[in-house]
Amino acid sequence: MLTLKQLKEMPEHTVFAKGETHDGPNGCNMTGSGKILRWVAERGEVHDWCIYVGWATQPFDIVRSVGDKVIGEINIRRLVPCTDEAFSMYRY
Repeated sequence: MLTLKQLKEMPEHTVFAKGETHDGPNGCNMTGSGKILRWVAERGEVHDWCIYVGWATQPFDIVRSVGDKVIGEINIRRLVPCTDEAFSMYRY
């Protein structure tokens, strides 16, 4: 569970979580393709954070640099369980 305290203690631009999930209602529903997605969660410069997502054919570093930002609360909390305080620091 990601907390605001953890965010504040992390160095800037730290990738603190990453993984793979399905593109669908039980994963991270971006386009509903059913394909595998890769995602990367990164802390920003002022203890904010965001998640980037891309196709599993892309390496994690490419997803981090050019992936789409996850913007739906359900998808965000499913990928990175977090406290309400930490969620309030999500960068849309």
